[in-house]
Amino acid sequence: MVFTKGEVITMNLIIFGATGGTGNAFVRLALAAGHTVTAFVRTSSKLKTSHKDLNVEIGDAMQSADVKQAITSDFDAVISCLGANGLGKTTALSTMTTNILDAMSIHEVKRIVYMASAGINKEIPGITGFIAGKLLQNVLADHQRAADLLEASETDWTVIRPMGLTNDGRTGDYRKARSGVPRGGRRISREDVADFMLKTVSNHLYIRESIGLAN
Repeated sequence: MVFTKGEVITMNLIIFGATGGTGNAFVRLALAAGHTVTAFVRTSSKLKTSHKDLNVEIGDAMQSADVKQAITSDFDAVISCLGANGLGKTTALSTMTTNILDAMSIHEVKRIVYMASAGINKEIPGITGFIAGKLLQNVLADHQRAADLLEASETDWTVIRPMGLTNDGRTGDYRKARSGVPRGGRRISREDVADFMLKTVSNHLYIRESIGLAN
């Protein structure tokens, strides 16, 4: 649960999708900030971080029983950086989100920050939006189904909609948009997305809001 080290308020967090680029960045930043982190992963060898306050839970987010075992009442918040496997038709993201929400409800965990993608609301303007919408239509549709599940839930959710992800370093300098995406924004680093997610959950910001992000 939330506790204080000196004047720093720290949290007990569980993250799904911890072995991806954004997930790995979030784990590293959260640990550096003094939080306790549990990484829910299928393959522990893909996790690039080790730390005394990092716990690893092996499981498959597609399996309801695994998720229910991993999420307990000890957690202050859930972070989802889950992604789709390929560009084909899928319900994996919405299925995993259903499993997470069910487990949160059982254990009365209220806070979740979910990384989706810009384009789930067809909010990217111009030719960029058209191309992205066509190429990623199946993934975006499933992210939207997951977002709909969050909106219908009783959780304190935040959906993050980043523009094209890059492997650039963290700048801490990014623009936000509650409606649509930041004007002229085309991309944002995974490090900056992780930074924004950590600030959002740490400071209890953007409750029941969907936020577009770009550098």
